[in-house]
Amino acid sequence: MNIRPKDLNRDLTHEDAAEALALLRNWAGQVTDEEVAALDPLVSRLVPGREVSNYPALARAYPEEFEVDDVYKASMPDLQNGPSSLIKGAKRAIQHVGISNFRLPIRFHTRSGKAVGDDLTLETSVTGTVSLEAEKKGINMSRIMRTFYKHAEETFSFEVIDAALDAYKTDLDSFDARIMMRMSFPMKVNSLRSGLVGYQYYDIALELIEAGGQRKKIVHLDYVYSSTCPCSLELSEHARQFRGQLATPHSQRSVARVSVELAPEADVLWFEDLIDMCRAAVPTETQVMVKREDEQAFAELNAANPIFVEDAARLFAQQMQADPRIADYRVIASHQESLHSHDAVSVLTEGTTFDAESLDPRLFQSLFHVG
Repeated sequence: MNIRPKDLNRDLTHEDAAEALALLRNWAGQVTDEEVAALDPLVSRLVPGREVSNYPALARAYPEEFEVDDVYKASMPDLQNGPSSLIKGAKRAIQHVGISNFRLPIRFHTRSGKAVGDDLTLETSVTGTVSLEAEKKGINMSRIMRTFYKHAEETFSFEVIDAALDAYKTDLDSFDARIMMRMSFPMKVNSLRSGLVGYQYYDIALELIEAGGQRKKIVHLDYVYSSTCPCSLELSEHARQFRGQLATPHSQRSVARVSVELAPEADVLWFEDLIDMCRAAVPTETQVMVKREDEQAFAELNAANPIFVEDAARLFAQQMQADPRIADYRVIASHQESLHSHDAVSVLTEGTTFDAESLDPRLFQSLFHVG
């Protein structure tokens, strides 16, 4: 018997669709799931209580006993180390690519002595980057962390950070590399007159940079102080002297970010050394423990050391310039005005390391310190 197929190119009617649907349901109800999936998994939705997928059935329990061997690892895809054909965007070299705010405890020596009991263990935020050549897709960022962990148990020194940079630069086959470590460094300070003692915390960052085959060791320190406006001080005294009018000069919490490049083969520059230089330059550091006699002393200290933001930059620079352990340096000062609705700022650099024509648009905002 010959069955003449219907002309599917003709105008189809509702009856045609109903007939085809009934036929399809009848067929789907008689064949296996595999046959339905081979035609179209969506057909299973036409049969009540039946759901078929062409996706293979997968295990849903976590495989506790599964172990990875070298053969399995070799079979795993690695897109970051893929061919240059996978690069998206411009095929340009990238100066820095890596990780930021990778945190771990690091042990640091203090100036008071190198005995283990004098070491401080501080939570440290690490940034590690390398250069990426134009024809390379990317880097394996976890290698930076793994490499750093190999050195994390050693008491910090620039020799240790040198070794860490050497290792991950080799692991990632890069020309240039950088490590930056940020921490909050505690230091006991005495009150001005009452004899109380408290901890002052200093934001410090250590940076090791290799570029063009040369390495530079840099220390950054944020120093927080009070700045009394010299003009306001003189005007207040003028009001007292000529009109018998009580007046107070305006002072404000101020921040200097001092960055120094260590001279090659220089002796150790302790964190405490750099803090002492800042105190010698501008002695009006904000106080930790204060009684009435300390508050009065602080007012007298401010009156004895009034400074504009330009003065501050030059006073800090004077200290940096006098220390043979320091090569290039930069001072960024921000006086967060109590008189004006804006801040007074200054930037002073020495040498080429910190010289820059452009500034980070949010640079001065980053100098704001909450007590």
